[in-house]
Amino acid sequence: MFTFGRKQPTLLGLDIGSTAIKLVELSRAPSGVHLETYAIEPLPPNAVVEKKITNVQAVGETIGKAAAHSGTKARRAVTAVSGSAVITKVISLPATLSDAEMEARILFESDRYIPYPLEEINLDFDLLGPSGAGSHLVDVLLAASHREHVDDRVTALAIGGLTAAVIDVDAYAMESACTLLHAAHGEARVARTLAIADIGAATTTLHVLHEGRTVYTREQDFGGDRLIAEVQRRYGMGRDETLRKVSECRRARDAKRDIPVPLSPCARATTCTCRGR
Repeated sequence: MFTFGRKQPTLLGLDIGSTAIKLVELSRAPSGVHLETYAIEPLPPNAVVEKKITNVQAVGETIGKAAAHSGTKARRAVTAVSGSAVITKVISLPATLSDAEMEARILFESDRYIPYPLEEINLDFDLLGPSGAGSHLVDVLLAASHREHVDDRVTALAIGGLTAAVIDVDAYAMESACTLLHAAHGEARVARTLAIADIGAATTTLHVLHEGRTVYTREQDFGGDRLIAEVQRRYGMGRDETLRKVSECRRARDAKRDIPVPLSPCARATTCTCRGR
């Protein structure tokens, strides 16, 4: 389909976390990227466990609530699977192959690269560029995930009234976001190294990006739940009251004033996690 002169369909970005669904809609403008709408909707307990959807219906209904509360009219969405659920491999192929020939060859030889039957996985690839192994070759990134990881997300989106346009890998989605952020600020992508600490409810993941590509990732079993548990223990509050109290601390000085004691040990634990201790 030709799209010259036509407005591209709006896509929603969805983060399916262990405790909440986060939805965002962005738009491009001459001044940069604009936030059109967003929503954060809490998930029922154990709907997502260790980054795997265990209750597709509950996740889908929560996605529908988030979309409704945001007021968006968009119905096509992008989400991601966890990198731990994906096998990636860089291979070299002849540079003379067309996209169709490259896809056919990868599918035909998939058992050489992926240790699972083709019918059990979703497989995709991305052309990285010239290969260091020779000028006649190009490097190709393969990514494969068991079908249930992708199918569960597609089904949950459908239950929520949305259509899956893209199922990405979370680390690569972060790469794309960083590239977009640099472009929005007029910064060059090359020769830049970034460290990103993604502190979730149950896990903290440290990503190191160089020249827009992930070069190091480390995941630790530590997250915001530890802070919640520490606040509950220190002040004898229930979980709902604790979550409300923490959510009201919009700035660092608010947190130090309202819930000062637990922050120091939790901050130290986060620092040690990022340092790899």
